[in-house]
Amino acid sequence: MAGPFVLEIRRGTGSASLLVREASLRSLPADISLAPARLELRSAGACGALELPPGLSLAPASCRGLRSLPGGALHLRLHLREAPGGVELVYNLRESLKPQKNCIFYCQSCGDVIVEERKFLRVLPLPSENWSALVEEWCCHPNPFAKSTLHPQRDDCFLGDTFFLLNSENESHVPEPPICCSETGHHASQNGSTLKSKENTRVFCKRCKTMLGETISSDTIKYYVTEVIVHPSEESFSTIPRSQFVQSMVAQCLMELSSAKSTFRFTIKGDDGKIYILIWLLNSDTLLVESLGSSSSHNVFTLFGDTFLPNSGAVGNWNAVKVLYQPCVKSRNKELADAWENDFGVHPLKFPSETCLELLLILGLSTTSLPPSLQCMNSFQNFGARRNLGRRCP
Repeated sequence: MAGPFVLEIRRGTGSASLLVREASLRSLPADISLAPARLELRSAGACGALELPPGLSLAPASCRGLRSLPGGALHLRLHLREAPGGVELVYNLRESLKPQKNCIFYCQSCGDVIVEERKFLRVLPLPSENWSALVEEWCCHPNPFAKSTLHPQRDDCFLGDTFFLLNSENESHVPEPPICCSETGHHASQNGSTLKSKENTRVFCKRCKTMLGETISSDTIKYYVTEVIVHPSEESFSTIPRSQFVQSMVAQCLMELSSAKSTFRFTIKGDDGKIYILIWLLNSDTLLVESLGSSSSHNVFTLFGDTFLPNSGAVGNWNAVKVLYQPCVKSRNKELADAWENDFGVHPLKFPSETCLELLLILGLSTTSLPPSLQCMNSFQNFGARRNLGRRCP
């Protein structure tokens, strides 16, 4: 059974939302006790408790809006106090990829070394992926950049929204794409000539065969941020559980783009060009505190073979982004997906197709951990909070 309590906290607002799950209320009557640093549920001789993380305290007298949700769960709101603190990210790509800093590239799935130690002289951000189309809107004459491409030099690294570009010239540790027939019937050559088939451009890990990225040109490879870990060479490396890593990287992408471009709607597209998920970012300042038991969040991890729990003991806490989403697989929500794709206010995010499906499963499992009445909002039939952006620093 999942733990009885889920506490959702909005940073900077002084408010919190408490959910007492259905399974904890089957033996009534039940008593819920609130103290500044502790929540407790007593029912039929059983007792469940939640200790708040350091730096957080509730104001029990502010409890309001107590209501019973369909299915037997209870929901209420109350005020809280929060001491100053920060967020320790599970992994931050931009901190690892800095000029004049030695780093090693690892496969996220198996930990195999993809690119040996490199030091970049320049680490530069790329313009948005639709920059060329926007230039056509700005110019009253033919696009002067129509035939221009951005390729990194030997000591360059270019950062996109969901990928980074590396120069692969003379790099013996870069995985080679498979050699097979392209759609036009020609063979992809190993000597760096332009590959004619999308399938032939895919780059795989030599050990676990996970897709890591794509060959862009004879000397440029695109790696997706969800598939490769960049780690300082002077520090010891340890793998990060797959589901935790995917959630963290996607959440960082959403937060960075919403902050830089005031964009809150996103399409999650696969490398096959298909839209898999529509995401609407609600907020990025949420802290979830949960009495674990056999928690729903732990179930998400075990489906991917992960054994990670954010905190030892009976309580877990996660910094989270909160989203509305719609799945678009098998032509679901096709009209809405088409409308979003043609909307300049929607930002596309591209990942490997397999990763898009993983993300959809993670969101779905997060949704099912909520009572039915909280699983949807307006026309979006599924509601979820992506967890494990990082840990709270006291």
